[in-house]
Amino acid sequence: MVADEHEQVTKRAGERASGGPRLMIMTESGVVLRPLAGGALVIGRGADADVRVEDASLSRRHARVTVDGGAIAIEDLGSANGTRVGGVAIAAGRATPVPIGVAIELGDVMMVVRGDDAPVPRHEAGDERLLERVARSHVNVLIVGETGAGKERMAERIHRASRRAAGPLVRVNCAALADTLLDSELFGHEKGAFTGAAATRVGLIEAASGGTLFLDEVGELSASAQAKLLRVLEQREVVRVGAVQPIAVDVRFVAATHRDLPAMAADGRFRQDLYFRLDGFALRVPPLRERTGELPGLATALLVDASAREGHPPPPLAADALAAMLAYAWPGNVRELRNALDRALLRWTGEGPLTAAHLALPTSGAPISPAPAADDDAEKQRILAALEQHRGNQTAAAKDLGISRRTIVSRLQAWGMTRSRKP
Repeated sequence: MVADEHEQVTKRAGERASGGPRLMIMTESGVVLRPLAGGALVIGRGADADVRVEDASLSRRHARVTVDGGAIAIEDLGSANGTRVGGVAIAAGRATPVPIGVAIELGDVMMVVRGDDAPVPRHEAGDERLLERVARSHVNVLIVGETGAGKERMAERIHRASRRAAGPLVRVNCAALADTLLDSELFGHEKGAFTGAAATRVGLIEAASGGTLFLDEVGELSASAQAKLLRVLEQREVVRVGAVQPIAVDVRFVAATHRDLPAMAADGRFRQDLYFRLDGFALRVPPLRERTGELPGLATALLVDASAREGHPPPPLAADALAAMLAYAWPGNVRELRNALDRALLRWTGEGPLTAAHLALPTSGAPISPAPAADDDAEKQRILAALEQHRGNQTAAAKDLGISRRTIVSRLQAWGMTRSRKP
């Protein structure tokens, strides 16, 4: 990418542009936003291209984007690696209409046409080629989908496939972020900054520097938290509580929500400027009922994880168990599937395959009833008491309780009592 465009990337990546439709180009070097005010733009890596992108997969004059009134089209100029619109290769020399929000691939470079003051349309997360391009770019990502659909797993995939994979992935549960603890949790504090601050503490944003910060359920942030997060996105720095000098942070933001953020931004419940900064590229995770083809593999993977937590090999899934899972609507999505398999393992005797009888799925499509709250509370108190007795030593606590250490870890994660930290 040429130097002046790279400077634009630093200043404008993830920002809202104004004045009509614009072209968002994502490369491994960053993101370029160019207005489409009419006429034609040639994209390529040659010096004579209107939009020059230094990428080996591009031809010198790869493709031409034209704007005629409200119509936008793209033409492949005989490139070596071709041009695809919505995943379909287009013929060279023929102008092809480009709808707003449809992914365009020029070799290994991905582009999207954004509308005037409009959020990026939600692309299906099942498009592997698209997901790879998004992951390797520097653009912020907004993941949308129903509760329990697997948004956190999608964030993990984006981080692992990104150029930041060697850095930390730090998770923030925005729904559990109390305003009274916000500054200390997100920004950290200096020793002696307030009563009880016995040592300097690195905040979650600083801990994510060099990697990815995952903001789960970002739509639950308070107005105060939104304003403070916006400043971080704008300035790329944090100030610890009790400190004077800011600390620069290099963080990629991946946010997730089950809420309608555009509607919340329109009626003032969510800051519009923050929304547009987070909504660099929107990915929709479909509910499990729309992904039945993934169900056998997903169920097997979850069963392996659940069995490992309990300290024994996973049982095979019987044919009637798979049939029952495929026939069920899964209103609780992947989270409900995980709970169903956990309960099935409790019913399993330790011999033979896991059957439909072990799953005991409802026939009406209603979600599986959760375990009684009293039982959950009792288990939580037992585990916390054991951890306190053994001064946080999970191995000793697990031995005392007669369960595996991985079971304690999984329970603490489910209760939101663990978090990633930069080493």
